[in-house]
Formats: sequence, structure tokens, C-alpha cells
Amino acid sequence: MHGALFHDYMAVAPEQTRPIPLNEAERIKTLAEFDFDFTDIQTNFDNITALAAKISGTNISLVNLIDSFTQWSVSNYGLEIDQMPRDESICQYTIAQDGHFEISDLSSDERSKDFFYVRGPLNLRYYFGIPLRTPEGYNIGALCVLDQDVKKLSPEKIELLKLLAIEVVDKFVNLKVLHNTRLSLDDLSIKQRKLAHDIRGPLSGIKGLIEIIRTRGYKNKMFDVMDYLFMIDKSNNEVLDLTEEILIEEKKIIKDDFNLNIFKDKLEKLYAPQAKAKNIFFKVSVISAHNEVNFSKSKLLHISGNLISNAIKFSSDYGAVTVKLGLDIKEQEKNLRISVSDNGNGLSQAKIDQVMNGDLESSDGTQGERGYGFGLPMVLRDIKSLNGSMEIISEEGWGTNFEVKIPF
Repeated sequence: MHGALFHDYMAVAPEQTRPIPLNEAERIKTLAEFDFDFTDIQTNFDNITALAAKISGTNISLVNLIDSFTQWSVSNYGLEIDQMPRDESICQYTIAQDGHFEISDLSSDERSKDFFYVRGPLNLRYYFGIPLRTPEGYNIGALCVLDQDVKKLSPEKIELLKLLAIEVVDKFVNLKVLHNTRLSLDDLSIKQRKLAHDIRGPLSGIKGLIEIIRTRGYKNKMFDVMDYLFMIDKSNNEVLDLTEEILIEEKKIIKDDFNLNIFKDKLEKLYAPQAKAKNIFFKVSVISAHNEVNFSKSKLLHISGNLISNAIKFSSDYGAVTVKLGLDIKEQEKNLRISVSDNGNGLSQAKIDQVMNGDLESSDGTQGERGYGFGLPMVLRDIKSLNGSMEIISEEGWGTNFEVKIPF
């Protein structure tokens, strides 16, 4: 089930209190620190979801991650789905549990009977979910199985599924370690490049002086000095060769296949379904002559995704959300610019000040979508961690524009 079916059968969430884990702020922060690219990690879990379905005897198995607004299905078996609103998911109840969560008949449960996948044509009935708990104790998502038949799992099957959930978390942790290692290598390579350039300047100067002394030395019959100068010259060349090797290796390590065109494609794939579900015009544009310049994508999908989800949340039906991406490259300064605009209700200056101070409380969206009050503060935190800045331009009744600048 792709975004089209998700849109056609999306229903407004039933009017009832939604479960919010007591450690929601820390939970969302922990998920954000994984810095996942939801379009790139699916294949890591395909075998696990297939095995979960086989163990449980169900037709469907999913690995879901849940952020402030969205449930992201990073692996699916038996049901082609990438995402859905958090308020439309059963796994939102699972992440509020210490143990597993089971509903034998979704159609007879007040929490789920009106969801689009419980009604036709899917007619799902059974749900079983296990929280994906990090070593720190935060439920960032759920491993779940679903079926069209009413059923109940045996204790033996439940234990096997719990082992699979542990395996999923282990894979998440390993992906995070690999990601952080890559960032460390990038940071190291930058330091190597700086060191190489710092060394090359003075050593090249010394080499020039040596040539001058050598030329004059022969005239002065400085044979003893010349032998010493030749040795310095040899050492100097060796150091220059070494710095050249560092620069070559740096180019290999620092290369990152992420640029404005790839950034644009990922944002469209991730957030176009959410916009379509509310009949919102959504467009991502690249406003730059540097489309192919590579840069690190660290935290960028999380920053832009939260701003886009927030814009969609506060846009009315048939509204518009536009994103513009650009690179400003000058001799001594290189900046990535992200602009996210909507024509929703807008913000007063008082609310803008609250956002920039990190103390704005969440409010409901235009179709009753619930926010959890952590998106924008976390965006600000991530932007500052990248030495960037954000500006908010808004007027009540006329929409909002978020302008982000991040140096690289």
C-alpha cells in the first residue's frame, strides 16, 4: 500500500485521549539522535519482518519508528506501506507499554475500529506489537504483526517475537555506530586536510630558501653546509609527499553522495504522501547553481522533516507547502539554505519568540492532528549543533516561513 492508498483510506482519528509515553521528550530525542534516513534502511530488516510473519502465522509484519507526527514503516512484509500519521497507528499504543500489546479484533476495539486499514478493503483484525526499546530504555518504535483473522498468539511465539525485536534494536544501534564512525572519519579527514595545508606552506618556503642557499653556497664553497642542506631537502620532499597522500586519502573519505538533487528527491518521497492526505500542494525546489556539490546529510533530514511536517499540520485543505534548497558558495564561506513555507494560520510575534526560546507548547493542527510539543525545539537544537541559525517570518492569517542557514 503506497501513499495513494494511504490517502484514499485515511480517516480522522477517533476523538479520544492518545497515549503519550511519560518519557516522550527523551524518547523523541533518542530517535532523532539515530539520524535515520528512512529511505535507505529498509533492506536491513527484510529478513526479520519475513520471519516475524512466519513465526506468528500472520500475513503482515512491520518494523515501525514513531516520531512526533509520523509512523515510519522502515521494513514491511505483506503490506506495502511507508508511513502513516501517528494518530492513525496502533503502534502508538505499543510504545506506551512496558511489554507487548495485543488486540485480537481491531474492529471491536474503540481505539482502532475506525482506522482506514480496519475497514475495507484491507479489513485487518488482528494486531500484536512489541516495543523497540533502546539500551537506555526508550521505545522508539515497534515490531508488529497483523492479520485479517481474529487470533491470539501463544506464549512461545511471543517469546520468539521478543527475540526478533531485540535483534531489530541491535541493528539500529549498529547503524548508529556506523553513522557516527563515518562522521568521525569525516571530521578526522577535515583535520588532516587542515594539517596538510598548514604544513605545506612553511615547508614549501623552506624548500625555496634551500634552493637559494644551495645556489649561493656553491659560490662560497660551502661543501659541508651543502651536504646538510641536501639532507634537509630530501626530508622536506618526503614530508611534502606525505601531505599529498593525506590530501588524496581525504578526498576518498570525505566524499559523500548527498547533494541538493538527492536531498530534494528524498524530501518528496518522504513527505508528499502526508501533504496529499490533506489535499495540500507540496513542492520542493532547488534554487542553486551547485546542484551536484556533495555535503554531509547529518541531521538535515530530521531538521527539514520536522519543519515540513509542522507546516503540513498547520495548513488547511488545498493549502500549499513549499520547500526551497540552495547552496551559497563564496571564497571563505559556504552555507546550505533550507526554506520551508506554508500559507496556514501563521504565528504572532509572541509565538515566534516562544519558538525561538524553545518553550512553545504544542497545539492541534487544522484537521485535529495532535502535536507533542518537541518538534521545533529539537530542530533548533540540531541547527545550533551544526553551528547554523534559523529565522521565522510570519504573520497571523498569512502563513509562516522558516529560513535555515547551516555552514559546511
